[in-house]
Amino acid sequence: MATALIRLGSAAGYRVWVTGRSEDERAAALALGADHAFESGARLPERVDGVMETVGEATWSHSITSLRPGGVVVTCGATTGFNPGAELNRVFFTQLSVIGSTMRTREELDDLIQMCLVTGVRPQIDVQLPLAQAREGFQRMLEDRTAGKIVFTL
Repeated sequence: MATALIRLGSAAGYRVWVTGRSEDERAAALALGADHAFESGARLPERVDGVMETVGEATWSHSITSLRPGGVVVTCGATTGFNPGAELNRVFFTQLSVIGSTMRTREELDDLIQMCLVTGVRPQIDVQLPLAQAREGFQRMLEDRTAGKIVFTL
């Protein structure tokens, strides 16, 4: 998800800031087109208009506190847990919006495909493995050793 967000946001002309746990992750994000990469949980130089939240419990508080008043957090994942503190006081005092997102409409998919055709944005492929090596691909995911999609071939 992160690689797609970086590529699409950059292609759309947005300023893209990312956080990453390791120097390698941050360097990969910059190579994909991010404008700046920060350590996970680092204080940002300024509050932002929007955050795409894909991690959940481990990063929720940082996502909420990174928003300027009136900002929006869009959540589309919870890989570290589904029950973060809601931070309701910050949400209502600073008039934040929280939006849940998953699969979109056919028309929005068509728009995304058109954008990819016009901009040349393509999915980031980390590694291609024969299906017989699927265990290795899943192990890479479990160990967080991916920088894009893992493609299995026949």
